[in-house]
Amino acid sequence: MRAILFSWEYPPRIVGKLAEYVSNLATQLMKNHVETYVVTYNDSLTGASEEANGVKVTRVVNPVNSQVNIITWDLTLNQEIERAAADFYYQAGKRIDLIDVFDWHFIPAAVMLKNALSIPFIYSVDSLEYHRSPGADTPFNMAIRGIEWLGFYEATKVTAKSDWMQNEILRLYKVPTEKIAVISQKPSSRVKDVLKVYNEVLGGTDKQWRPHSTLWCSAGSSHRELSVAYVS
Repeated sequence: MRAILFSWEYPPRIVGKLAEYVSNLATQLMKNHVETYVVTYNDSLTGASEEANGVKVTRVVNPVNSQVNIITWDLTLNQEIERAAADFYYQAGKRIDLIDVFDWHFIPAAVMLKNALSIPFIYSVDSLEYHRSPGADTPFNMAIRGIEWLGFYEATKVTAKSDWMQNEILRLYKVPTEKIAVISQKPSSRVKDVLKVYNEVLGGTDKQWRPHSTLWCSAGSSHRELSVAYVS
């Protein structure tokens, strides 16, 4: 399996808790034989690199220096996210199986890649604009909520970090219950839950992943249960 993770923060650029979360997940995915790529933003450290754990990372900078607000920053940056992800796609022989998008910032890039290259994506929710700016209803806030809605609509699956967040997504965005999966925040269980979601996404395309193998197989039924061995 080959997966690309999109995150607006990733070590050494740490804004909140998401950077370490995505970094730890990428390491665990590699241990479970998922070839993992990360595309992220960094205003000084740019270019492609490979970490000691085997994760391939591309850091991009916004090509437009002057910005009005985070919306213009985000939308001008997304073209670089698309380019970096497309580079990974062609380097991998057009065999990227899914994209996991953390929070709203790079949803536009994921939607474009889904429609242009048929790569399904997962929207992994870290927070929602309704909670970050409670009661705010300006065009600025509405634009961010619109990008979040686009992610919920276009994503094959949505993940939340708690039952509470799952319920909030249901309440605020009316996302179908079956589309949302709750990821355990226990280190011993997290990667199992993530891989279960990844397998569900691949099952929707009639592909199934056999752990500890670089091979793919097509199955007659997309609902067949897999026996999965995990490395913690």
